[in-house]
Amino acid sequence: MKFIFTFCFSVFVSVIYAQISDIARVEYVGVPGQSDQVSYDRYRAMFNYPIKIKEDAYFVVGLDYSYVNLDIETTLVPFDAGILSSFQLFDLNVGYTYKLNKDWRFATRIAPGLSSNLTSNNVTIDDLSFSADVVFIKNKKDVELPKKPTQLILGVSISNNRGFPILPFVSYFRKFHPKWSYNFGVPKSNLQWHISEKHRLKSVVRIDGFSGNVQNGILIDDELADRFRLRLLVGGLRYEYKLTKNIESYINCSYILSSSAVLRRGANNNLLELSDRNPVYVKTGLRFKV
Repeated sequence: MKFIFTFCFSVFVSVIYAQISDIARVEYVGVPGQSDQVSYDRYRAMFNYPIKIKEDAYFVVGLDYSYVNLDIETTLVPFDAGILSSFQLFDLNVGYTYKLNKDWRFATRIAPGLSSNLTSNNVTIDDLSFSADVVFIKNKKDVELPKKPTQLILGVSISNNRGFPILPFVSYFRKFHPKWSYNFGVPKSNLQWHISEKHRLKSVVRIDGFSGNVQNGILIDDELADRFRLRLLVGGLRYEYKLTKNIESYINCSYILSSSAVLRRGANNNLLELSDRNPVYVKTGLRFKV
């Protein structure tokens, strides 16, 4: 199991959606809306399988699938809101990692897939998506049981289906007390209270979102909107409970600090912004990790 931990810990540092050490995970995200807002539900399942190539070098293959439901009040938009009622996201993950030297590890990952509302029976080239990550990891969490474990991750992520096309990946972790640690960086930061072996409580700030193709487009002011993008910045509390050594449940209850739901033409031309006043963000799930 040690090689599985080393690999997954190193590679799966994608920006919005993955926990670094997850082998499998199912989760639900909910953003309830009122009558003049947009509600958002996301159901997600992912699985990763690592393959040892040689000492300290591994490949990984995996699948990541999400079904997104949007409930848009019909009076908010000058078109049939049902066109945007659902999106599907699918990624095929392929990664590789190896140890550069005693302190540093390199990891990279590519994820071809699709992201679309799939209103027609055919998948077009516009429905296809692509993501990639490159990171460098300096890990002092497990080496000779340091008194104050640390970890530094530096990298970059590109994606056309996560709401943020280019993002730095920066993460600095430090456990400064037997029951307290913090993680500072992008796309998430937290302060963690290690209550016991089974219970942990975190204060968390993170980004979330997705983007997808709108098949056949939507005509807005004589221009055709062909992309939908949702961005969220949330802050709140996360509770984690270990059911077994490798299986963990969790729930996040957060306040949405900033949000944006936009119909666009191409990469940069915003045509219509929907509601951005939803205050509540809830995430819960179950994961298997090592």
